[in-house]
Amino acid sequence: MYQLSKHSLGRLTGVHPDLVRVVKRAIEKTDVDFGITEGVRSLERQKACLAAGKSWTLHSRHLTGHAIDVDAFVNGEVRWEWPLFERIAAAMKKAASELGVLVVWGGDWETLRDGCHFELDRRAYPSENSSGKDLASASRV
Repeated sequence: MYQLSKHSLGRLTGVHPDLVRVVKRAIEKTDVDFGITEGVRSLERQKACLAAGKSWTLHSRHLTGHAIDVDAFVNGEVRWEWPLFERIAAAMKKAASELGVLVVWGGDWETLRDGCHFELDRRAYPSENSSGKDLASASRV
């Protein structure tokens, strides 16, 4: 059984508690070790991700703590092969189902598939600011 590192746990700071619960349960269920590469992003970080081609929007669910990115580890080394993310996604989906949390995997998107991205389903978890406007309505990462 795997466990999240202190670094990964730190990356979950500010992330919605339901998504944190899913991640912590998924690490117990997975057959592929994984870590959290990003949780909450500042607007400045989001702009940098957009400029670098790592994101497609300034309205990311990361800005509101409704999304995380993961990486996969094999023998202690970061790996990016798609089948590894499919196995992590299976563990995340099982954990979410057990906990009654609706999670969306970026690998299931029809366009701009993002295997390392998981977010709370915006239908159940809107990310509203104080004006009531959905901050992530155009979000894809």
